[in-house]
Amino acid sequence: MLYWLMKHIFLGPLLKLFFRPRIIEGAENIPKEGGAILASNHLAVSDSFFLPLKLSRRVTFPAKIEYFTGRGLKGKLQRWFFYGVGQVPIDRSSASAAQGALDTGVRIVREGKLLGIYPEGTRSPDGRLYKGKVGVAWIALESGAPVIPVAMFGTDKANPIGSKMWKPYPIRIKIGKPLDFSRYEGLSGDRFVLRSITDEIMYALMELSGQEYVDVYAAKAKEAPKGEEKQAKAVDRLPEAKAG
Repeated sequence: MLYWLMKHIFLGPLLKLFFRPRIIEGAENIPKEGGAILASNHLAVSDSFFLPLKLSRRVTFPAKIEYFTGRGLKGKLQRWFFYGVGQVPIDRSSASAAQGALDTGVRIVREGKLLGIYPEGTRSPDGRLYKGKVGVAWIALESGAPVIPVAMFGTDKANPIGSKMWKPYPIRIKIGKPLDFSRYEGLSGDRFVLRSITDEIMYALMELSGQEYVDVYAAKAKEAPKGEEKQAKAVDRLPEAKAG
């Protein structure tokens, strides 16, 4: 109930008034029912607000647990807000916690819901598209659900990294055709298969968004000294129990 109140009464009308978000292509690629994974590029925190605003179905996004653990009145309001916009807390502080996040994603999709996920793992530091983490592939294989690429445009202008206030800017959303990975059924423990699937998803996002692709994890790029490009390539780590 809170989700729909936020979408249609409290938050949604204001976002529509100031930003006029619109789907410019591919709305028909969202299934009317059944579980699916919406894999999106990630330019700003506001991505998780604008995408659900333009879809008739509810979208559930995993969000870092810090958004739900604040103390005092501010913490309670923040927790209420993030639950209200359809986000669920995930803890990524350890391998077991990361596995719990993946399991939560699978559960959401198996319940016939739409799961929103950012394969890059964090916001792009400079507007480019970064290497995807294989968790999205693992969820796709374990759930058997299709992956639908989604490209967001303009959210980084409306909600720049580090900004405390949003500013009016036209938001556009583009939705690609579903990607079917049923040919890899039963291979969720194969790292090479997971990397191949993830790369296919990222290629679809690159074509859809028109972003320049960088074969480095966004988190690693953020750690690089200012003005330098991190060339070392990171290695995906899956929990041992699930990696085979």
